[in-house]
Amino acid sequence: MSVPPNSSTRPVVSGRALCVDLDGTLLNSDILYESVLALLARNPLYVFLLPLWLLRGKAALKRELASRVSLPAETLPYNPQVLELLRTTTQRPRVLCTASDALLVQPIAEHLGLFEQVIASDGKRNLSGRNKADVLVETFGQGNFDYAGNGSVDLHVWDKAGGAWVVNNGSALAKAAAQRTTVHAHWPAPSRGGAWLKALRLHQWLKNLLVFVPLLTAHRFLDLESVVQSTIALVAFGLCASGVYVLNDLLDLTPDRQHPRKRKRPFAAGRLPLLQGLLVAPALTIAGLLLSLACSVEFTFVLLAYYVMTLAYSLRLKRIVMIDVVLLAALYTVRIIGGAVAIGVELSFWLLAFSIFIFLSLALLKRYTELHAMLSSGKTKASGRAYSVEDLSMLQSMGAAAGYIAVMVMALYINSPESVELYRNPKLLWLVCPVLLYWVSRVWIVAHRGEMHDDPIVFAATDRVSQIVVVLCGLFALSAI
Repeated sequence: MSVPPNSSTRPVVSGRALCVDLDGTLLNSDILYESVLALLARNPLYVFLLPLWLLRGKAALKRELASRVSLPAETLPYNPQVLELLRTTTQRPRVLCTASDALLVQPIAEHLGLFEQVIASDGKRNLSGRNKADVLVETFGQGNFDYAGNGSVDLHVWDKAGGAWVVNNGSALAKAAAQRTTVHAHWPAPSRGGAWLKALRLHQWLKNLLVFVPLLTAHRFLDLESVVQSTIALVAFGLCASGVYVLNDLLDLTPDRQHPRKRKRPFAAGRLPLLQGLLVAPALTIAGLLLSLACSVEFTFVLLAYYVMTLAYSLRLKRIVMIDVVLLAALYTVRIIGGAVAIGVELSFWLLAFSIFIFLSLALLKRYTELHAMLSSGKTKASGRAYSVEDLSMLQSMGAAAGYIAVMVMALYINSPESVELYRNPKLLWLVCPVLLYWVSRVWIVAHRGEMHDDPIVFAATDRVSQIVVVLCGLFALSAI
């Protein structure tokens, strides 16, 4: 049989049941992985129980998960084409038939209000493949139902079905389905290349430019070996950071879907399979750690510490008031420490102190911006965070104060013996201070007006005024050498 064009559908037999799969078909996600990630986000120690539940079978595993988590049906990423198919099909029974557990499926069906019947796994029988085909034949009779599915396991169902919709898969599966039944339509998965670039957050690698700070402050930017080592350190940090970003997005699916911007992230929006994310995250981390060995074992330990801190932040600490912002500031500072270790220079006390306070200011700015956006949208508490809108004024005060303290540290450094050793005209560094005072004040005013990007680093990288500030500070520093 030939496969019809992607955008067309063939007439279907009136009265024949329309059975629709959930995972990967009606839903651009997978309930099993969604529930696993939701459970681990709540308590990572459940990872030790998952294999024990699986030993009792997939159906038992799904029931154990379903009894412990709930997934907000209103925010899940549905396939608009399948939804339209269901909405325009009103003259015959519509059945949600899935291998996911009934405890999680029923609320989805009730939310959509498009189904006359739900058939799902019950904790004893995993309703997938041949099991699903047998149940549908027993319920409707062979050939007396159409089925919309997305995977090779659905070929067992199409063997018994009167018609098929092939969703989120390639032409090979559509042709295999066409050899078994009439294919009404084939809706392939969209290209995922751009989604992966967005998921890896390559623009966030800008933060890893901090590894070059020790290279610049030690005046070793003309030393080729040091430049190469710093570049390796940047890529190693980038790989580990991308691995953490993927993992963080997987663990934050529910709160991300409730956020006006983060809901567009690839995993939250259902543009990338969760299983692929679970495989890519550790692969990127391992690649980063292996690359770090090209610098030194000491640098590898710094990178490993960064990863552990980031993992702790993602799993638990980002939900604890003030611990989250202190840790965010520390993660920025660790990049600078890593840059110093990579080129074998001792990190200055002054640079360390300046880094801690300026990054604490940026971390508080990030939380302030998130809360301000929540307030503007009529909410009183940020999802997945421990802050409420009542904390706005306090966060603003602490953030601005931390920024000004960083400038004060810079001013004290100018008159220190260390600056005299590195700069011929250290007094020219005083020109940096008013520029930094202006920038700190400006970003907090912009945030107060609700015009700040929810990632201050992205704002600083794209804001023309911030770019001019960086250039001016660089010129003043060079003139002092």
